Amino acid sequence: MLDVRKIAKDYSTRGGTIAVLEDCTFQLQPGESLAVVGPSGSGKSTLLNILGTLEPPTSGTFELDGVSPLGLGENESAAFRRNRIGFIFQDHHLLPQCGALENVLIPFLADGAVSESQKSYAGELLRRFGLGDRLDHRPGELSGGERQRVAIARALVRRPGLILADEPTGNLDRTTAGTIAELFQTLLDHSKENGIMLILVTHDRELASRMHFVRELDRGILREPQERTP
Repeated sequence: MLDVRKIAKDYSTRGGTIAVLEDCTFQLQPGESLAVVGPSGSGKSTLLNILGTLEPPTSGTFELDGVSPLGLGENESAAFRRNRIGFIFQDHHLLPQCGALENVLIPFLADGAVSESQKSYAGELLRRFGLGDRLDHRPGELSGGERQRVAIARALVRRPGLILADEPTGNLDRTTAGTIAELFQTLLDHSKENGIMLILVTHDRELASRMHFVRELDRGILREPQERTP
């Protein structure tokens, strides 16, 4: 379970303190998904960065599967992030010199050698997301939508409990974005089957409507969810 309680974030500037987040409180159960919508600059990406342990909140706390990462040391926090959280970015951050399968296996590099079972699971994910015949293709040989599929498989390969997706359709044209929306339905199905929680930041209302819950970040406050029909 993800339990987020009164997360707030302030930034100090020459003109004074700017409150980006004031009260973000919610819970997710395994297999559930949440879309966070709101205007640019409302703090959506800041919230994801905090939940991804990439930056600390000014106040508030959260727990993932009973563990609060905010009190962990640097090494422990990095291990928590590596093992429990998967990231899907607007820019794919794939290594251009590596094939699709190699890019998916990158999260295992910190562990040393990659096992055969890990390679097998990475290939299984790529096949599930329609890239079974692209395992050795480098990012430059893939379309934007195909690169996003590799990025999604990479986020899932360590079997995290939580996936954070930041504007996954933001850099795509309308046709490709529509394809990615269908791809995210596959991701939702996979997450539900495997008890993975998914938080999506997006301006795409159609994509947001596919999530179990939709919340709007309004003046630093995350408004109550609207549950969609499964």
